[in-house]
Amino acid sequence: MEFRHLGRSGLMVSEIAYGNWITHGAQIDEDRARACVRAALDAGITTFDTADAYADGRAEEVLGRALAAGRRDEVEIFTKVYWPTGAGKNNRGLNRKHVIRSAEDSLRRLGTDYIDLYQAHRFDYSTPLEETLRAFDDLVRQGKILYVGVSEWTAPELAEALRIARDLGLDRIVSNQPQYNMLRRVIEPDIVPLCEREGVGQVVFQPMAMGVLTGKYRPGAPIPAGSRATDPVGGQFVGRLLTDEVLTRVQNLRPIAADHGLTPAQLAIAWTLANPNVSAAIVGASRPDQITESAAAAGVTLGADALKAIDEVLGDLVERDLDGPLSPQSRP
Repeated sequence: MEFRHLGRSGLMVSEIAYGNWITHGAQIDEDRARACVRAALDAGITTFDTADAYADGRAEEVLGRALAAGRRDEVEIFTKVYWPTGAGKNNRGLNRKHVIRSAEDSLRRLGTDYIDLYQAHRFDYSTPLEETLRAFDDLVRQGKILYVGVSEWTAPELAEALRIARDLGLDRIVSNQPQYNMLRRVIEPDIVPLCEREGVGQVVFQPMAMGVLTGKYRPGAPIPAGSRATDPVGGQFVGRLLTDEVLTRVQNLRPIAADHGLTPAQLAIAWTLANPNVSAAIVGASRPDQITESAAAAGVTLGADALKAIDEVLGDLVERDLDGPLSPQSRP
């Protein structure tokens, strides 16, 4: 495993992070979830990403139990706050009440006394940004969270948060968690340049485009049993990518992967890590062998010729703005 700084912070994270959206507490049973976590640890992964909204909190509970036997100071636990966690009007968003209460609940479910990275899962347009940032800063000063991050914020939202934190002396954002892969590159024009200037690292999710870039979905073939496309939640997002045009282009990436001794999945992960602003790529798994395969992408260097060949295969399918046909926002 290789390691990178989380943005310009001093925290080191594993290039490959393990995420449990859809899987823990929902798609797979706890025994298999624990086996996947053990496989991640065996592969050298130290960074684990979850959220309070995943499986209504069960994902945090399963991850906490799976990590309980290890040494807490040898792993980095990331979680998030924003989505509703109850029926009350204040059980959602980034108001102070919800942020503070959700952090306490996440600590309890994870079985830990601190969270390495606490992330605003989305931007809250109904709460003053200063209120949110002060709540996060209070949690840092209390030692309950160590670093502050966000997920799927726009460049103007990030810029304003960084300005407020600087002006008020609050703990600043060190990471952003966007969707980023060969097919979806909407962070490149505005977010990456801003984050490079400000020292904010990307912790990217869906580097394999919900499994599409693994090549397991083939044009004209039935959807594989047990795949994300058959899951009631995951299927809502991956279905838009399961067109013959997309799947044919993805199959045409196989020779590039083979030339580098990689599987298509490893090629997809290595592609995201070729961006120097990426601190880690989050991968999921429903079987231990999947996480072992993904972890082998750490340290792989793709040269300019390989990156050019990938662009030539994908061509006009690549999404570079939020309004393209492959661009509906997903929830992780």
